[in-house]
Amino acid sequence: MSTQDEQMARITAVQAKHADALMRKKNVVGVAVGLVQRDGEYTQEVALVVMVEQKVPLDQLAPEDRIPSELDGVPVDVQETGTFEAQ
Repeated sequence: MSTQDEQMARITAVQAKHADALMRKKNVVGVAVGLVQRDGEYTQEVALVVMVEQKVPLDQLAPEDRIPSELDGVPVDVQETGTFEAQ
């Protein structure tokens, strides 16, 4: 197994472990494995992506609704996506 495959397997395992708890947080609409966004551009860095309806400053979130920057050693990237609707 390549290093990239191992990294994807690790992030996928962390996603499976934490997805339910993350989805219970206010404003969270999805959790996925994806690329980190910086300044509106995607990088080549893979992370656990937590999709939120709208980004909110940390000081306006209750402690239980804050999303950590890392889970089990895996980077977490919060991305604003709006809401999802079935078509």
